[in-house]
Amino acid sequence: MTNHENAQDGEPDLAAPAPVRREPLFNLPAVVSAIIALCVAIHLIRLYVLSDAQNLAVIVNGAFFPLRYSGQYALDVWAFTSPFTSSLLHGGWMHLIINMIWLAAFGSPLANRLGPARFVLFWCFAVAVSLLFHYLSRPGDAVPVIGASGAISGMMGAAARFGFRTDRHGRAPNFVGRRLTLAETLSNRQVLVFLGVWLAINFAAGAGLDVSGAEGSIAWEAHIGGMVAGLLGIGLFDPGDRTSGER
Repeated sequence: MTNHENAQDGEPDLAAPAPVRREPLFNLPAVVSAIIALCVAIHLIRLYVLSDAQNLAVIVNGAFFPLRYSGQYALDVWAFTSPFTSSLLHGGWMHLIINMIWLAAFGSPLANRLGPARFVLFWCFAVAVSLLFHYLSRPGDAVPVIGASGAISGMMGAAARFGFRTDRHGRAPNFVGRRLTLAETLSNRQVLVFLGVWLAINFAAGAGLDVSGAEGSIAWEAHIGGMVAGLLGIGLFDPGDRTSGER
């Protein structure tokens, strides 16, 4: 028998099972895959290609330093680019791996809902707000801030506004349904449990408990800022649920 045809009479074999569609092991949106690849490539280049002096120059120019905006130094081009390039740098393999896992988990359904352009804009918005919170809490700090955690915290905040409702039946996981109002979000039990655990982890980080794998302290203020950006700002980027006519 071939192609589910009965060899004797040429009639379709109705009893034959339907072909099973094989899903890819990693079903990530292209924009999320691209960001992960870029973060990994940058980390590999820093570790295995650049000299110590060159790597130091990458940190000095690419990381976010609150002190740079204190008025003691003239603002150069790095002052405007480093808030965004800092989100692509990581302090170690564990820091990178943990962030990329969370990016895949929360970024994939958000990217599929927003589309690549809006997703990148939301990334930049969440990073900017997260670093603003960090700057306001430590305006004279000379310690560099690196990592995608601020942007990922923003994605977690955005996910809460959808009540974590995710359609995973298709090939592209997607946050579905209308956005919850802020009041609905903050009265949702699942959201409250998530936010409670998330806040506890970040307050523990602020007290000195490091669970991120980063080499150095955790910029927990930036995490809070990213979460606030996602909770309050996702409506600026979300086109609405097309299946329900929401805009």
